[in-house]
Parts: sequence; structure tokens; C-alpha cells
Amino acid sequence: MMTLQDTFKNTQKASQNLGLLPAEKIDTILLDLADAAVVQTPFILAENEKDLARMDSNDPKYDRLKLTAARLEDIAKDLRNVASLPSPLGRTLLQKDLPNGLEISKISVPLGVIGIIYEARPNVTFDVFSLCLKTGNACILKGGSDAAASNAAILSVIHQVLTQHQVDTDIVALLPPDRQATEALLQARGYVDVLIPRGSQALIDLVRQNAKIPVIETGAGIVHTFFDETGNLERGKAIIANAKTRRVSVCNALDCLLVHQNRLNDLPALTALLAEKQVEIFADAPAHAALKEAYPEDLLKPAQEEHFGTEFLSLKLALKTVANLEEALMHIATYSSKHSEAIISEDAANVAQFLNSVDAAAVYANTSTAFTDGAQFGLGAEIGISTQKLHARGPMGLEELTSYKWVVKGNGQIRS
Repeated sequence: MMTLQDTFKNTQKASQNLGLLPAEKIDTILLDLADAAVVQTPFILAENEKDLARMDSNDPKYDRLKLTAARLEDIAKDLRNVASLPSPLGRTLLQKDLPNGLEISKISVPLGVIGIIYEARPNVTFDVFSLCLKTGNACILKGGSDAAASNAAILSVIHQVLTQHQVDTDIVALLPPDRQATEALLQARGYVDVLIPRGSQALIDLVRQNAKIPVIETGAGIVHTFFDETGNLERGKAIIANAKTRRVSVCNALDCLLVHQNRLNDLPALTALLAEKQVEIFADAPAHAALKEAYPEDLLKPAQEEHFGTEFLSLKLALKTVANLEEALMHIATYSSKHSEAIISEDAANVAQFLNSVDAAAVYANTSTAFTDGAQFGLGAEIGISTQKLHARGPMGLEELTSYKWVVKGNGQIRS
């Protein structure tokens, strides 16, 4: 019986041969996988249904877990997009000749073996594999028990395609969905080069606090949008509704709306689309008073301190009144997870100050935070959205899954 240690060893060994795969073959594998994902839709959805049957449909993770034929078509499209992108490997990032005759080059290379710990997001299985294959990285996947059947089904499709192309299936491994596997992956020094958690803040904290290998933090989004004194009402109404309701279970969804105190009279109009979508608002006293006669009574609640700094992942929104831009910036600095933050304003100076001052992976002016996404940024797909500053920040596409090495060529030089 193969142990977890055996899995780690096999994946690391397989990673050493990935660099021998021609770029053309990698692209063909990804295109064939896209076709297989569509052809195998009935099988994948049947397995996904087993996972859905075990989860409460009111759980915020339900929408993330759910696969549909349309979503699998979108996944296939993303796979084809990744295949169409140029390889980030083997690029010369820097080259120079030293006075002593040495030729020095900085060349892009794979990270090696990438570990991913994720929750009820079976699409991640496709995304991670495609991005890792394209960048010459092997991957070890640790999905949650919520998506165990879905992930296993997707991996079987991936393995079928790899086998058809006579490629070692150990380049992608799926660990058992239990705590023991998580603990082993966190301790996999010497086998895994970097670990990326995708999921709740609790999951990210668990990985950060216990991992013995390098970690790139991704995922948790406590997202704000500030409607400034000069904000365009019609534009703001559409932007806010899109950021909150387009898909509530994703990390770029709006959690807290900040409104300038001089625009409180516009709150009923600004939140009209939210009311239509049945968004529950937790408003501070001034905002609550402004909405009391206009917003559905059963959806309007007084805000408590815990509502600020919460990633809702549902049709819930915190609403805070601020006196000026400085107060909005202070609120964001206090509660932000440094994911995505936005301002709606016609004041060029305020926009510039907001974009320059806010410490987040993505900052927006007069548009929706829903665009924080690898595919939307033209990266093909993403392995996650990094909220830290070392190595990568924001949507992590192909380039972010590479490192580099120095290549030095000489003709007999020795150092004195």
C-alpha cells in the first residue's frame, strides 16, 4: 500500500522530467483535457452531485462546490486559454557581460513541486493542473472532504489524458481528504517547494501557522468600495450591485460599502438593485436612518462591530458612513485583508490618493472588484490571488509560478 511519503517522493521524481516535455506537447495535452472535460461532463456532474447531496444548499460554500455543464464549458475555455499563452519558461530575464569576461544570464525556471490545500472548489483541480503543467511544475492537491468525489473524478479525467500522451501521471497527485494528509503536506520539507492555501481565513491561518515549507497566502477577501462625495449615482449603483451580487461566494465579492456622509440622501437609489437581489444590509446609525423608509424592513439591520471586517460570502453587506476620504482610508486600513478595494469618485485627486494609499493586491477606480480574477486579467486562469507581497501579489498566473536561476559562463576565470 502506497504511503503519503511515497506519493511525495513519486511526485518529486516526476517533476524532474517535466522539463523534458516540449511546449507543443504540453499545449496539446491541455487542449485534449479541455475536450475531455466536456465529453466527461455527465460523469463529473454525477460525482459532483454526491458531494452536493452532503452539503446544506444554504451553506456559502455550496455555490463554490456546484459544477454545471456551463461551468465545465467555462473551465474547458480556460484550459484552452492557458494552452494558447506563451510558455514563461526558459526566458532570459537579464543578461550581461562582466569586465572579467563572465557571461551572466537570469533564466526563468519552474518552482518545482507545488502543493495546494483547498476547500469546496473542484474547479481548482483543473486550474492548478493546467497552470502547473504549462509552467513545468508538478502538483500535489489536497482538497477538502466536501468535494472528495468531484476532485477524484476530475483527477481521473486528467490521468486518462496524461496516459494517452504517455506522460507520467505522478506529475499530479490528489491526497486523501483527511487531516492526516493535511498534516503530512504541511511537513513535506524536501518534497514540496511551495504551498498555496485556497479557502477561508481559518484555512489560511492553519497553513501559515503550521507549515514547515514556504507558503504563499491567497484567498480571503474582505472587500470594500468607497462611494465618494462626487461619485456618479447611476454608475455607482451598477458597480456596487455587480461587486456584491454577481457571485456572492467568491473572494472578490463586496463585503463593506463606505458612503460619504454628504451622499446619504442618495442611499435609497444607490442600494435599489441590492434590494431587488435580497441583499441583507447591516448599516451604521446614519445609514440605517437614511434607508429606514426605503429599504425592505426585513433586510435592514443595525450594524454591529463584528460586521466590519467580515467576509460574508453570501447576500450580506456591511454599510458604513464616513466623513471624508481620510476616514474611508483609515477604515479600509483597519479591516482590509489586502485583497481588492475600490473607490467610486469623479474627483481625480481623491482617486489618485486612494489608488496610491490603499495597501491591497488590486485597487480599483470606478469599476467593480469582481474583475480580480486571473482570466479577467488576461492570465488565462489563476492558481489563487496572493494577498502578500513576497514573490507574487494579486492573481497568480503563469509567470507567478516560475522562479529563476543564474547561469554563468566563463572561459577559465578564477576569483582572486
